[in-house]
Amino acid sequence: MAVAEHGDSDRGAKRQKLANGNGHVETAHRSRVFAPYRTIGLVSPTKVPFTSVPLGKTTFQITTSVGRSLQTYDLRRGLNLVFITRPQTPEIITASAAWKDNVFAAWGGAREDAARGVWVFKRGKQEGALEAPRSLEENIEKFCIFGSWIVGVCRTTLLVWKTDNYELYTTIKGTSPVPFTQSIASLPTYLNKIIVGRQDGSAEIWNVSAGKLVYTILPPSSSYGAITALEPTPALSLVAIAYESGPILIHDIRTDQTVITLNASSGLVVTSITFRADGMGAGDDGRKPGVMATASTTSGDVTLWDLNNGGRKAGTLRAAHAHPTASAPGGVSRVEFLAGQGVIVSSGLDNSLKTWIFDETPFTPIPRILHQRQGHGAPVTRLEFLPSASDGSDDTGKWLMSASNDRSLWAWSLRRDGQSTEISQGAVQGKARKQGLLASENRESFDNLKCPPITAITCSLNRDGGIGAVPGKHPIWQNAKGKRVDAEVSGMTGWESVVTAHENDSKARTWFWGRKRAGRWAFETGDKSNVSSVAMSPCGTFAVVGSSTGAIDLHNLQSGLHRQRFPARLTPQQAKQLRTDMEKHGLVEESEGKKVFYRGQGRHACAVVGLAVDNLNKTVISAGSDGKLKFWDFSSGLLRHQLDWSLSSCIVAMRFHRGTDLVAVSCTDGCVRVVDTNTYKLIRELWPSRPTINALHDLSITDLVFSNDGHWIATAMGQLVLLWDLPTGHLVDACKLKASCTSIAFSPTGEYLATASSDSVGVDIWTNRTLFTHVPTRHITASKLITIMTGEAQAPTSSGENADTLIPIDSSEDMEDTVDLLTSIDYGTELDTLSSDLVSLSLVPRSRWQNLLHLDLLRQRNKPIEPPKKPEKAPFFLPSLQDRQAAQKGLLPAPTEVAEAETALSRIHSKARESSRSQFTTLLHSTVTSPHHGESFSAFFAHLKALTPSAADLEIRSLSFLPFSLPNLQAPSSEISAFVEAITWSLRQHRDFETVQAWMAVWLRCHGSFIGTDDTARRVVELWKDVVEVEKARVEELVGYANGMAGWLRAARV
Repeated sequence: MAVAEHGDSDRGAKRQKLANGNGHVETAHRSRVFAPYRTIGLVSPTKVPFTSVPLGKTTFQITTSVGRSLQTYDLRRGLNLVFITRPQTPEIITASAAWKDNVFAAWGGAREDAARGVWVFKRGKQEGALEAPRSLEENIEKFCIFGSWIVGVCRTTLLVWKTDNYELYTTIKGTSPVPFTQSIASLPTYLNKIIVGRQDGSAEIWNVSAGKLVYTILPPSSSYGAITALEPTPALSLVAIAYESGPILIHDIRTDQTVITLNASSGLVVTSITFRADGMGAGDDGRKPGVMATASTTSGDVTLWDLNNGGRKAGTLRAAHAHPTASAPGGVSRVEFLAGQGVIVSSGLDNSLKTWIFDETPFTPIPRILHQRQGHGAPVTRLEFLPSASDGSDDTGKWLMSASNDRSLWAWSLRRDGQSTEISQGAVQGKARKQGLLASENRESFDNLKCPPITAITCSLNRDGGIGAVPGKHPIWQNAKGKRVDAEVSGMTGWESVVTAHENDSKARTWFWGRKRAGRWAFETGDKSNVSSVAMSPCGTFAVVGSSTGAIDLHNLQSGLHRQRFPARLTPQQAKQLRTDMEKHGLVEESEGKKVFYRGQGRHACAVVGLAVDNLNKTVISAGSDGKLKFWDFSSGLLRHQLDWSLSSCIVAMRFHRGTDLVAVSCTDGCVRVVDTNTYKLIRELWPSRPTINALHDLSITDLVFSNDGHWIATAMGQLVLLWDLPTGHLVDACKLKASCTSIAFSPTGEYLATASSDSVGVDIWTNRTLFTHVPTRHITASKLITIMTGEAQAPTSSGENADTLIPIDSSEDMEDTVDLLTSIDYGTELDTLSSDLVSLSLVPRSRWQNLLHLDLLRQRNKPIEPPKKPEKAPFFLPSLQDRQAAQKGLLPAPTEVAEAETALSRIHSKARESSRSQFTTLLHSTVTSPHHGESFSAFFAHLKALTPSAADLEIRSLSFLPFSLPNLQAPSSEISAFVEAITWSLRQHRDFETVQAWMAVWLRCHGSFIGTDDTARRVVELWKDVVEVEKARVEELVGYANGMAGWLRAARV
C-alpha cells in the first residue's frame, strides 16, 4: 500500500478538525478576545525518550516530545531550537525515532477505540504516514530502525514496515502471553535480527523478514523480573540487559553466556543504557575503551561503568537531573553517547535536556555540563510580566516571570527562546556537593538549599541597575539588622528589583533582575509569621511585606533596613494614653459616619492577601482575608480609611492598576469588587451571572489581573478564564482551559495574556485579537456561560498551530458584526434615520468652515511681500518665444480667418453671459419657487457644503437685495432673505449645526447693515433668532444629559 501523503496539509492546517474513535468531531468554544498563540517552557516533559541523529560530520540533531509535537535541537548551536513539528498529532505522542532526515512519531489515546497512527516529519513538516493495521488497539511504545526495516513495539505485537515505501510489511505476535516491554534493539552484523524483552525477563531474538522467532534468552532467575533496558555493545554479539530487580548483564547471544554481571544501586531500576563508541574514557588515564552509562527514571543520577577487568563502577554523575519527589516528577528518561564523540546526552522527567562532555584535565570519569535547555519541573503556580522600565527600553512586554512548586524562578523571553533563563539562587550544587546531599536519598535536604515555592511576585524596574547592579560577590538573602551597609555603591548602580513571597516561610526574598540572580536581603515579617503577600513602591525603593496574621512592614531595598509598620508601633506611653482615651471617649466619628483611627489601630485580624502602593508613595493599600480593604498613610503608618465586607464575604486576592488608581478584590462569594482609591468608593461589582448558576457555585477565583489600560479585568475560576469590561460591568468573554487555571498575567503592552494550568509545566500565551480586528464585546448570558463550561476546552500549543485562527474566516457570529463594518456607509441616509430629538454636526471638514470665518485674515497673511519680478533675459544662444512663433507662422491660419472666428465666438459668449446664473443662485431661487421645499433646501445645502471657503464667501457676498422677478411667488422676497430662510430651515431640521452658524456669521458681517432698511430681511432675521435660541436651549439640555450619563457610568452598580 502506498504511503498516505498529505498534499493539502498547508490548507488543512488552518482549520483542522480531528475525529476521535467514535467519529465525533471535537469542537471547542473559541474565545472572542484571545487567540491561542503558543506554549513556552516545554523541553522534555513527557516519558517519551529523546532521539538523536548525526547531521553530516559536524553536528547532531536531538528531538524531544512535548505532548503532541516534537521539538528538534541542534547541538552545534548550543541546543538551539530549530524545528517544531506541525500539524499536531491527534493524540499524545507515545514513541519517536529519528532516521536520516526524517522523524517518526507514533501517537494514540489511552482507550482501546482511540485513534492511532504513525506520522513522518521532515524539517518540522509532515511528509507522510506509515500504513497502520485496520484494528490497532495498542499504542506503539518504542521504535527500532535498522537497515530497510522499521519495527514498532506494542504491548503484545510487533509491527514491521519497509523504509523505502512505508508499507506495513508484517505483524508479529508471539505465542507467549507475556507482554513485551519497551526494550528493543537491533543486533549489528545479524541480518534482519532484533532482540525484544518481555515482562517475565526473557529476551527473544526475531527475524523480522521471515517473521519467525529465532531464539529465546532466559533470565538467570525468575526473581530478576522484567527486562527494563536492552542495548548492543560496541563489541559484536554482546548485548547489555537490565532487569527490574537491579542486575545488569553483558550477555553473549552467540553462546548464550553471561560475560559480565553488574549490580546497580539498591532500589534503582535501570531504564537506559548507552556505550561510548570513540574508544576512550576507561582506565586510569581514560585512554581505554569500554565505558558504559546507565540511568533510571527513579533517580536523577547517571552511573558510569568501566567494563575492563570484569567491570566496575567508575563514578556517578550526581543530580544530573532532579530526583523525583511527591510535588515534582524527576529521574532520567534516557542517556546516550553520541556516535564517535566524548559527549553524552541526557533527558529527564524534570523537563530538561542536557549534554555533558569528557574533556577535563587531569582525567576524571565524571563529565562536566556542556549545554542545557530546561524549564519548570512542576506545574506553574505564579505568573508576572515584567513592568515597563523608567528608561523606556524596548523590552516592554518581552519578559515573563514564572514560579513553580519545583522551587525555581524563571524568566521567559517571548521573542527568543534561547534568552530564557532560570534566575540563580547561588551555588546550590556546590553547597550540596560539599554537604554530601546530591544523592537521591538526600533529596529533601538538597531541596532545602533552595528557596521554598514562590507564592507571590512583585517587580519594579525603576531602580534596577542591570547587569552592573551592586557589583562583586555578596551573600544572598541576609538580614540587614545590626549590619553596617554602605549604600553609596548601590545608590550609583541600582539595587534589587524583584521581591517574592514563599510558602510556609517568614521571609520575603529579593532578586536582581539585571544580574538574574538572588538578591542580598531577606525581609522577615514583624510578627515572625509566614509571608502572605508582597508589593513594591513604584519608585523601586521600598518593599511592603504582609504576614499571615495581619502584620504589614515596610523595608528599604537599598539598605535592607526596616522603615515602617502598618499600623505604626506605639511606645508604652502612647499605648497607655490610647487606652485612657478609648475608655473615656471611644472612637471619634466624623461627619458621614467615618471613624477616626488612632496611632496603632486598624491592624488586620487575618492574613494580608494583597498589598499595593499608590503612584505618589502616599498611600499603602492592603486587603485582608477578614474582608476589609484598608488605606494607610505611607509616611506615618496611620489608617486613613477602610471598607468592610466581612459580613458578606472574605477577600481572596487584590490587584492594583496604577494608571487608573483602581483596586480590584476577588471575594469568596465569587464577586470581583472594584474600588476607586481616590474617593474610597465601590464603583463596580462584577458577577459571572446573577443569580449564580449551580456550576459556578463551588468554584473560587484563583487569580485576577487588570489589562494594561485598565479597560478589562480577567479572572481565573477553575477551568474558566473570564473577562469583564470595566466601563459597562459586563462579562464579555469566557474561555475554558483543559485544566484548572492557577495564575494569569497581562502583558504591559496589551499584546498577550499568559495562563498557567495545574497539569502543565509550560506557560500558555494568548494573543489579543482586538489589536488586529474588530471583536464584538456583547454581554455573555448565563445560558451561554453554561454552554461554554460544558463544551470542549481550548489551549495554545507549543508549535503555535492554533494561531492560524487569529482572524476568523468562518465564524458566523463574528462575521455578522464584521460585515456591518465592511459595508460602505451612506452618511446622508444614516443621519436621516437619527431621532428628531438629537442635534447632528456637519461632516464638512472643520478647516473649511473655520477658514470661512477668518478668510480676510488668511488673505492678508498670504499676501505677497513684494511684487513679482520680471524674468531675466535668456542667453543669446537660446531661441526666444518670438523666434519659435515666427518659425511656426507658416503653419498658422490667415489673420483674417482668425479675426472672423473670434468675433463670432465673442457674440455667442456675450449672449450666454447675459442669460446664465451660477448654480448657487439657481438653487437658491428654487427654494422660493419649488413646491417641494425640503428637496430644494437639501440640494442647495449639498452644493453649498461642496464649495471651497473662497467660493462660499464670494457667493454669500454676491447675494442681491433686489426683489425677485420670478413667477409663482407667494410673497415678495430677495436673495438675501431667501438665504436666511434656508439657514432657518436647516436649524429646524437639527442638521449641520456648526456649519450653518458659520455661514450666518459671514452673512451678518457682509449684509448686517441692510437689516434695518428692509422689512422682509428684518422679519426673517427675527425668525432665525427665535429658532437659534430654541436650539441653544436644546443643545445645553443634551450636553447636560450626556454629562449625567457619564457620571452614572462612573457610579457604583450594585
